[in-house]
Amino acid sequence: MNIKLIFLFLFLSSLSTKAQNGLKELLQKHNSESIPYISVEELAKEDKNNFLLLDAREKKEFDTSHIEQAIFVGYDYFKLRKTKKLLKDKDQKIVVYCSLGIRSEDIAEKLKKAGYTNVYNLYGGIFEWKNQSKKVIDSENQATNKVHTFSKEWSQWLLKGEKIYEH
Repeated sequence: MNIKLIFLFLFLSSLSTKAQNGLKELLQKHNSESIPYISVEELAKEDKNNFLLLDAREKKEFDTSHIEQAIFVGYDYFKLRKTKKLLKDKDQKIVVYCSLGIRSEDIAEKLKKAGYTNVYNLYGGIFEWKNQSKKVIDSENQATNKVHTFSKEWSQWLLKGEKIYEH
């Protein structure tokens, strides 16, 4: 019995390592890394009063679940002028996230071009947040296990939680 548990642990550990390597390759393929990443671990340690958290996914994704205190700014219909009204000053710390960190880099680049100097991209996005067993909330501010994965293809990157997507 103990040997079976050891093999199971090793198998699950190898899947996690494989997923992390795959995520790194995916982000390198799609991102220019013009915006520095912040890891889930680093963000979780931050005082929530020291940064602004922006969700750069679509409304249906945000409503399914989001990181607590996140402000919806969207992606397809992102409005810089509207978002600028939420931002205190150009030097405040801003963390942008999406599902994996691809769309959020685009939004973070727009903020950087607008003169914001302290902008970060959450590495692995909400998927990595949930994969590391961090809390997400729904549109009623209730903890949920659901995460909108956008599509079946993208859902492979969510290892924990209930996958929600349209067909």
